[in-house]
Amino acid sequence: MHKALHKVLGNESLSSSTFKLQIERDGLEFRAGQCVNLGLPNTGINREYSSYSGEQEAELAFLIREVEDGDVSPALRRLKYGDSIEIDGAYGLFTLPESIPENNSNVFIATGTGIAPFHSFVRTFPELDYLILHGTRLSEENYESGHYTTERYVQCVSQENGGCFKGRVSDYLRENPQGTDKHYYLCGNRNMLNEVYDILREQEVSGSNIMSEVFF
Repeated sequence: MHKALHKVLGNESLSSSTFKLQIERDGLEFRAGQCVNLGLPNTGINREYSSYSGEQEAELAFLIREVEDGDVSPALRRLKYGDSIEIDGAYGLFTLPESIPENNSNVFIATGTGIAPFHSFVRTFPELDYLILHGTRLSEENYESGHYTTERYVQCVSQENGGCFKGRVSDYLRENPQGTDKHYYLCGNRNMLNEVYDILREQEVSGSNIMSEVFF
């Protein structure tokens, strides 16, 4: 397992509460969808974040939501070019099959920054057949949605008008079943995961076609 200090290359605000941290890769190997622990040197405090960058990209990237009064995320948001950050990882099983069948079709369902591993999937496998259902509170929280073609990204906005759909991802899925022959990947808060899992099972999707990752 890799554990080392890396140099911060950039820190870009994507919304009022979310930012993208870019870090020197320095030989770190990972599979799309895996996590690492990020922390400030000599503090002994870190937090788990999923990869946001693709496997072949020269730099590492992480999509981070700043938690008010948090022990780690506010400090990460203040990092600037040249600062050091400690990385421990990568690990985790929330990944695509090593050999993806040609007829494999995927539905990626996320809330908030839970979209990070799906961004990593898409950046790693440009030919991937997928649809992203992204649940956010506000329309500004679509992050870098331009990285997905418009027909493959559906933003479900719950607290204001905007996005592609007014409501939660669970509402969209109830109204728009995606079929039993697809593979479903769920990443986000536990309540969403539980609700969407139940909806998919009611829609006769096999439990073996559903993978989930609790993100927060």
